[in-house]
Amino acid sequence: MLFSRAFWGGAAACGCMALGLVACDDAQSFTTSRGAVLAFSTDTVRFDTVISTVGSSTRQLMVYNRNGDGLRIASVRLERGSGTPFRVNVDGSYLEPESGARAYDFEVRGGDSIRVFAEVTMPENGQDEPVATDDELVFTLQSGVEQRVVLTAVGQDAYMWRGRVIAADTLLQAGRPIVVYDSLSVARGATLSMGPGVELYFHDGANLWVHGRVVAEGTMEQPVVFRGDRTDRMFDYLPYDNTPSRWGGIRLKASSQDNRFSYVDIHSASYGIACDSAATDATKLTLENSILHNIGGEGLGLYHCRAIVANTQISNTLGHCVAVVGGWAEFVHCTLAQFYPWDASRGDALYLANQWLAMDYPLEHARFLNCLVTGYADDVVMGNLKDEADTLDYRFDGCVLRTVVSEDTVRFRNIVYEDPEDENAGWKQFVRFDTDNFLYDFRLDSLSVARGKAVMEWAEGEPLDRYGVSRTDDGAPDAGCYEFVPGE
Repeated sequence: MLFSRAFWGGAAACGCMALGLVACDDAQSFTTSRGAVLAFSTDTVRFDTVISTVGSSTRQLMVYNRNGDGLRIASVRLERGSGTPFRVNVDGSYLEPESGARAYDFEVRGGDSIRVFAEVTMPENGQDEPVATDDELVFTLQSGVEQRVVLTAVGQDAYMWRGRVIAADTLLQAGRPIVVYDSLSVARGATLSMGPGVELYFHDGANLWVHGRVVAEGTMEQPVVFRGDRTDRMFDYLPYDNTPSRWGGIRLKASSQDNRFSYVDIHSASYGIACDSAATDATKLTLENSILHNIGGEGLGLYHCRAIVANTQISNTLGHCVAVVGGWAEFVHCTLAQFYPWDASRGDALYLANQWLAMDYPLEHARFLNCLVTGYADDVVMGNLKDEADTLDYRFDGCVLRTVVSEDTVRFRNIVYEDPEDENAGWKQFVRFDTDNFLYDFRLDSLSVARGKAVMEWAEGEPLDRYGVSRTDDGAPDAGCYEFVPGE
């Protein structure tokens, strides 16, 4: 510090002498009337579910004196004293646990305010289920009046994995979430299996690297969840879990084959699933009844490999929702929705290519059957297909596409092309599209252009939508992974 505290004290005193009562109103009166009380910005300071033993973010509480006279606060304390998991700072004074979590002698002049900052670190509770705890912040005025603000938090015990390598076949079952630091690797020759309800929370920058194999089999009621470990909020209305790039993503390495993901929820990642190049005589990835959403890169990247994707929603990605670069790929009843809200330079809903970075990737087979492919842009189906002999094997059938009308009736069959001017196309055809709070529900609205546009032949292979609703009962299946339900 350039100047001493004594200097600033002297300067302040001189300033008060020069400015008189305008700057330093030492004549401010303080009342001890029991009718004069404090006001608070909230009566309850709430913390989102926090991982046990991991400190929370900071919450702020404003304390106002809306009276004409000043108020003196004799003490501020935490009701549970040194036994509380909460940490509180009142106007610069820390409520020390060693002294009973109490501080003394505060003044709030008339019309003024002070700030209170609170944090919490929940202890381990020894249970799989979250456990709530409360405390009260007690303000005792000089008049003897006590005023209280509730502090409340929920703690979730978790297993902490740091740089873990799965070297042998391993089965994870539902219970406490697993928090992954420094990435999680599945070694070549090993299989990591996950049952319904398993939750993996990845720390910032952590990834799932798969050299061996992953089998994640959730259910509609208990999906397997891959998400970031931030459980707090960026703003009051916006959980970090609703923002992209909170963690890395899932990368299936060249040696990895026969990965199966069913009823999984992958969100808020920097990328979703990236599949490295591999031989196409064996299936590298089967992805069914799943969601990849709100991703800061590509949602699903297939780079010359073999993949089957069905009944799956891939939505709101900064990169392409789906990129198929060579290889063998089949998509049945999928919804590819490119409405990424965080950056206008978003990618396409579907990118199809047989060249990448000046290298050729032969496109052996690409099928898009009964899919809904839409987005903000007028054309969200793009690619880089070099085919001088016009022999590339790709087909769209029974799809709703937001793209330029194709004259190729062999590769494009039973297609409904979205009209950008149609008020029932694009984002307007979905049940919920809340860009203020970044909340989306890509089930179909009653006026959706995708209703009744799918081909029955392909629907019979996937007779139930992602929520278990029959596609075939009414004889007019809908394109995409969701069948319209009246009154939804």
